[in-house]
Amino acid sequence: MICENCNKNTATVHVTKILNDKKTELHLCEQCAKQSEGVPFDTSFTINNFLTGLLDSIHDSPIKVDYIKTTKCDHCGMSYGKFKQLGRLGCFQCYNAFQEKLLPLIKRVQGSEVHTGKVPKRAGANIFMKKEIKRLKAELEKAIRSEEFEEAAVLRDKIRETESQLHQDN
Repeated sequence: MICENCNKNTATVHVTKILNDKKTELHLCEQCAKQSEGVPFDTSFTINNFLTGLLDSIHDSPIKVDYIKTTKCDHCGMSYGKFKQLGRLGCFQCYNAFQEKLLPLIKRVQGSEVHTGKVPKRAGANIFMKKEIKRLKAELEKAIRSEEFEEAAVLRDKIRETESQLHQDN
């Protein structure tokens, strides 16, 4: 595809704009894209920019400036603004200091707030059964709280069956 601006070079930058349900596409070469005012062109991609973009996109409202300036880690002194700039935390206590903003990011990137790790193949069956028991117990508590006693009885029986299988394997 040829650049729509200079009609000479190969178009390597493709911009799609949707405004009032009207879609417009622009195909430019790198030189024309850099010169164009309406095309944001930044070739520097860093993990810091990526994390900052994720942090800013998670929250419904823009991150308040006072949070960025005033929130600091008591252990290492790193501010939230410095973390956003660097893309990495200063110490292990930063997780607690910036927990309010980090948990949604961690959940979005990892799919969970809890690290589950990998399971070794040899010991995998027992570990999977233990995880299943833990999951079933959480469901059981939820069923009891919502007074779904028939469901709770089924879950109780599944827990007992899985626990007995676990003890037989050991």
